[in-house]
Amino acid sequence: MREKTRERCSEQVEDFTRCCMDSGILMIIKCRKENSSLKDCLTAYYNDPAFHEECKLEYLKERGEFRRTGVPTKKRLQKLPTSM
Repeated sequence: MREKTRERCSEQVEDFTRCCMDSGILMIIKCRKENSSLKDCLTAYYNDPAFHEECKLEYLKERGEFRRTGVPTKKRLQKLPTSM
């Protein structure tokens, strides 16, 4: 869920990251607006029942595939070397 929300809130993540990099140690004070905007976006997705159901179905699909094959998703998605 966390990765999907970060993708969907990518604009707020970029704004907050940019602000933190520009502000340095004063980011706690200077980036409050960007931080609250990011939190609002993430919270909206975390509290959305439709999004929660979508993530649950995706997880169950991946878990079923793992149980069937025994191969984790990350390894299944890796490309095989072309030259051997």
